[in-house]
Amino acid sequence: MSKIEDFLTAAEEQEIIDAIRTAEKNTSGEIRIHLEKSTDLDVFERAKEVFHLLKMDNTKQQNGVLIYVAVEDKTFVIYGDQGINDVVTGDFWDKTRDAMLSQFKKGDFKQGLIDGVLRAGKELETYFPWEHGDTNELPNTISKG
Repeated sequence: MSKIEDFLTAAEEQEIIDAIRTAEKNTSGEIRIHLEKSTDLDVFERAKEVFHLLKMDNTKQQNGVLIYVAVEDKTFVIYGDQGINDVVTGDFWDKTRDAMLSQFKKGDFKQGLIDGVLRAGKELETYFPWEHGDTNELPNTISKG
């Protein structure tokens, strides 16, 4: 098995997917997680590329958030679309990263991802509350590459 397959158990993945559903319940925003073994690109540039490949830049309100993890490289990026980036405080993504990193340093990758998802969801709910007729524009899955 590669490190990507060992990174999370099936049960942990399901808990994270449940957290995504919870986080998106009260917002029109979209949250995805993408795991890869490693990247040859700058991690931010790779996250931007994956954001586009997953069609996260096609949300109506530009309020998608991608948590990209390069497992073997031991690095990650939280990438938000322009709509969310325009409204969050300047340090929001850094604080979210730090909360996740705190769990990652303990080896609790599942909880780190859940913490990031739920923090992003709360912020999305503040600026992009769910309204009647909103649809889930993207799947609530963990993609892997």
